[in-house]
Amino acid sequence: MKGRVLVIDDEAEIRRNLTIGLTQEGYGVTACPDGISAVHELNRARGEGSGYDYLVTDIFMPDIDGMKILKVIKNQFPDLPVLVITGFGDDRLKFTALAESNTGYLDKPFEISDLVQAMERLSPGRTTQAPEGAEPAPEMRESVSAYLTIRIQDQSRSMEIFNTLHDLEGVQSCDAVRGDVDIILLAHADSQAGIDALFAQVRAIPGLEVVSVSPVERPKLDRDVKEFIETYRRTVKAPAGEEARRQPGTISYIIVDIEKEAIQKIFTTVFFIDEVVFCDVIDNGTRLVGMITGQGAVGRTPRIIEKLSQIDGVLRVREARVIRLVDE
Repeated sequence: MKGRVLVIDDEAEIRRNLTIGLTQEGYGVTACPDGISAVHELNRARGEGSGYDYLVTDIFMPDIDGMKILKVIKNQFPDLPVLVITGFGDDRLKFTALAESNTGYLDKPFEISDLVQAMERLSPGRTTQAPEGAEPAPEMRESVSAYLTIRIQDQSRSMEIFNTLHDLEGVQSCDAVRGDVDIILLAHADSQAGIDALFAQVRAIPGLEVVSVSPVERPKLDRDVKEFIETYRRTVKAPAGEEARRQPGTISYIIVDIEKEAIQKIFTTVFFIDEVVFCDVIDNGTRLVGMITGQGAVGRTPRIIEKLSQIDGVLRVREARVIRLVDE
């Protein structure tokens, strides 16, 4: 056998054709319909010591697009040769893909011989082991986070109240919004006692009403998916999110009511949408709260809201648009 190939493509016919064609060329092939199943397969194979010699991935898939998969897999398996295939590519996409080490690019449609040649031009590599010299990630100290939604009762003191909340120690973010409430506040502390003390300070401020308190929960995800998400959060999402908050355009909070049983699928789908800056689980796994960016006109429903509403298991999506009062 020439090597083992993992194929990711959401079209069943293409998976079948690639599996048959590469098998006839002497390769062992496993095909996955989406990014999450591929993440499971890569980690399963590495755990069993079998590994893969090549990854062939499409770009446009229902859960995670191929470029995001490429970013994370290159972080976890830097030596793995990856061939990006697409029927909707352009020069920019090709340049982005080829910027990753040991990565090739092939436009659809193509012959199996073209695919094999493109694969064999890449340097040999394998997913059996973690990167040389890599050490397990240090255990992070547990912290406690929670969201407060606040309604201002004394409108004459709106700015004073906002500034007081914004400057409280432990407040990670404080945003004035247009929606059912006036302020959404995110707090961090080393313990629940610290959160309780901070919230007592908030409630003691005259002229406001605390509408809701929602502790941030760990999403119930499979270990492989959790590791994949944490790698993407660290290497891509966090830097992009900080930059997004500083850019012109609209910024909104979203509150997404979901079916609890579908939490993994919905959370991962939402997390990997480009316009989503961050996404947290609250209310016993029945709701997501996050932030989105966009360039839509005021009063127009952002396209991302419509996209979220079409995800299976999403019950309702509400938006609270941020009013920029303080430059971060």
